[in-house]
Amino acid sequence: MEKVLIVEDEARIRNVILDYFTTHGLSCDLARNGEEALDLLRDNDYDAILLDVLMPELDGFAVCQAVRKNSNVPILFLTALGGEDDVLKGYALGCDDYVAKPFSLAVLLAKTQALIRRRNGSHVSGLLTCGAISLEVNRRVCMAFQEEIKLSPKEYELLLCLMRNQGNVLSREQLLDKVWGIDFEGEDRAVDVRIRSLRSALGPAGNQIKTIYKVGYKLEEV
Repeated sequence: MEKVLIVEDEARIRNVILDYFTTHGLSCDLARNGEEALDLLRDNDYDAILLDVLMPELDGFAVCQAVRKNSNVPILFLTALGGEDDVLKGYALGCDDYVAKPFSLAVLLAKTQALIRRRNGSHVSGLLTCGAISLEVNRRVCMAFQEEIKLSPKEYELLLCLMRNQGNVLSREQLLDKVWGIDFEGEDRAVDVRIRSLRSALGPAGNQIKTIYKVGYKLEEV
């Protein structure tokens, strides 16, 4: 189930979006302000963020800028600011789309689902790319520097997880849950072993998988 973070300081709007989205099959977490949002983002993975612009203390622009330092999760701004300069500022900071208040819940849901599909590679081509690496999700084909790479099923699932979260640091525990499953009873060294084999299979492109000391791994373009 896709998971969305709703960051909105007005309780009525938060709850209306929550009810509508959960009715249509999305899981949602709520944040009342920018500080709560950043706290949740440190401990959770999301498929999209709905981010109010006009919030006290830490506004949506500041939150977006902070998120973009280590994540490419889709961000959709909820805003009463309709001026061109404000829209351009949001895009410059890394947002993916805007919805102006008052908004249609149906339109908001459709835009959110489109961003999630785009990120997860479930559009028609099913193509995910990061630097020299690409995955044709529908065919389970991996390419690096335009050459097909043969991966074991576990290597493929691990790379797919990293691709879908490119730019994000994933802990060993998170990778175990996502790739091996929450019932896996082995040690987190299984992740390290599989990362080494994946890097080897990818050749020079394996350098895109970065080790974050004492934390985990992330996939970068360079």
